[in-house]
Amino acid sequence: MHHTTSPHAALAPAPSWLSEAVLYQIYPQSFADSDGDGIGDLAGITAHLDHLSWLGVNTVWLNPCFASPFRDGGYDVSDYFSIAPRYGTDDDLATLVDAARRRGIRILLDLVAGHTSDRHAWFQHALHDPDDHRYIWTDGSGPVPEGFAPSPGPRPGAYLPNFFVSQPALNFGYTRSNADEPWRQPVDAEGPRANRAALREIMDHWLRLGLSGFRVDMASSLVKDDPGHVETTALWQELRRWLDGAHPEAVLLSEWGDPAVSVPAGFHGDFFLQFGGPDNGLPMRSLWSNGGGTVDTAWEPQDCWFHADGKGTPDTFVRAWQNAEAALHGTGHVVLPTSNHDFSRLATEPRSRAELPAAFAFQLTWPTLPALYYGEEIGMRYVPGLPDHEGSRLGPQYNRAGSRTPMQWDDTANAGFSTAPAEDLYLPLDPDHDRPTVAAQRDDPDSLLHLVRRLIALRRTTPELGPTGSVRILNTGYPLVHLRGGRYLVVVNPRREPVTMPLPCTVPPGAVPRPLETSGVTVTDSTLSAEGFGFGIHDLGAPGTPA
Repeated sequence: MHHTTSPHAALAPAPSWLSEAVLYQIYPQSFADSDGDGIGDLAGITAHLDHLSWLGVNTVWLNPCFASPFRDGGYDVSDYFSIAPRYGTDDDLATLVDAARRRGIRILLDLVAGHTSDRHAWFQHALHDPDDHRYIWTDGSGPVPEGFAPSPGPRPGAYLPNFFVSQPALNFGYTRSNADEPWRQPVDAEGPRANRAALREIMDHWLRLGLSGFRVDMASSLVKDDPGHVETTALWQELRRWLDGAHPEAVLLSEWGDPAVSVPAGFHGDFFLQFGGPDNGLPMRSLWSNGGGTVDTAWEPQDCWFHADGKGTPDTFVRAWQNAEAALHGTGHVVLPTSNHDFSRLATEPRSRAELPAAFAFQLTWPTLPALYYGEEIGMRYVPGLPDHEGSRLGPQYNRAGSRTPMQWDDTANAGFSTAPAEDLYLPLDPDHDRPTVAAQRDDPDSLLHLVRRLIALRRTTPELGPTGSVRILNTGYPLVHLRGGRYLVVVNPRREPVTMPLPCTVPPGAVPRPLETSGVTVTDSTLSAEGFGFGIHDLGAPGTPA
C-alpha cells in the first residue's frame, strides 16, 4: 500500500491568516455579468470587490471556473488549466486576484479532484486505449456492474462515474482487492500515481498565479472501497506535506462534511454539510433545514432549530461540533456555511426575513469559520419552481437552481446583474417585487446587510468571538445562551415566542452588562429576556464564571 509517512504524523500548522477568515462563496455564473451575455464572469466579480471589502469579507471561494461542457454547473471539468470562456481569461483571473489582494481579500478556487468531464482529453484518450488507467474501467468480459456506465466509445467494458454519468471517476485505486472485480487497482498502480501527480501539478499551476488555496469537491471520494478513509487520508496527507513545503501560506478546505476525519487527513478546514459526515449531515439539517427548497426524499423529516415554531434543538449540531473540535486539537477549523450552491438558502419558505438576523448572530459568533453564500447578506431567498439548468435538478423536490439565481444589486434592469435581455440570463431573477437589493440595504442602516457588516466587524475586533475563543454553553434550546471568552454573552432565540429566564451566569460585582449588538434581548445582573427572533451580544465586563 502507498504510505510515505505515518497517517498520524504531525502536519504543519495552518497558516495564521485562516483563523481570521470570513469566507464568501461566489457562484460565478450568477454574481455579476460584465459583458452583457447574461452569464456572470470574473471581470464582474472584480467590479464588485468593493462590496465585499466594505462588508468585511477577506476570503472568497469561487465555484469551478475551468473549461467545462457545464452538464453539472462546471463540476464537470474538461481542462483544469483553462478558464471557461464564459468567465473570461487567465488574465481576467490574474486581474481579479491582484485587485482582491490590494483589498486584503484572498481568492480560493474549487478543485474537482475525484472526476473529470467525459469531454476531458484524458477520458477521450482512455476511450480508445484499454491500457489507459486514468479512470476505473472493467474489461468488458461480463455484464455492466452496478454503478458503472457502458463505454460510449470503442473501448470495451464500462467506466465508473463519480456523480453524473458525464463525470467519470478518476482512478486513485482501491484499498481492497476483490477477485470478482479484477479491474480494482491498488493505490500505487500507474494510473493512481499519475492522477496524484496531476493534482499536484494543477494546484501548483494556480497557486503560482497568486491564488490562496482550494476548496476541494467531494474530497472523500478519491480512493474507492476505503474503510476508514485510510488510503484517502494517506493521499491527502501526501499532498498537504507537498503544499506545506511549496506553498506554505496556501490552504485546503474540503467538501467532506466530517471535520473530525478530514482535518487529520490533511485539510486546514472542512465544511459542515447537509449530507455526509455524522448522521449523513443531520447536524446541519437540524440547524437550518426547514423542509423547504432542496429536499431529498431519503432524509427523515425533522424539526430544525432555526424555525419560528420552536420545535427543534441546537443539541444535535452542538454535539457534532464538540466532537469535531475534540478531534482537531486546534490543528484546523470547522467551517459553518449559511448555505451553498447545493442547498436551500437561509431565506427559504416558510422562514421569513424577520428570522434571518438571529441566524447571522449565531453564525458569526459561534467558534467556527463562517462562510457566507453570495446574496445571503441581503436575505436573497430560495426561488422555487425553476427549470432544471446545467444539472441543477437532483430529485423530484431537489432543484439547486433556486439557490443559484442572479445576485440582486439594485433596482435597475435585471437587478443590476446584467445588461442582457431577461430571457438570456443564466437563471431567472427572483420575481418577487419586494426582493432585497444591495443598494437599498446600503441606504438603510437598520437592514440585514448593515447588521451582517457590524457582526463581521465585531468578530474582527473581538478575538474572543472568533474560532479560537473559549465557549461555555449556558442554556440550550430557546434561547441558546453561551459565553465567549469568559465575558461576551451571546443570546439567540430563533422562535417567535418570547422568553424570560434567570441569567445563567454571574455578572462581576459592579459591572453593567453592555450591549454590543442586540435586537430584542435585555440582560440585567440577574435576568435575561429575549423577544421572538431576538438576539444579543453583551459584554459582561471582567470574565464571568458560571453560577
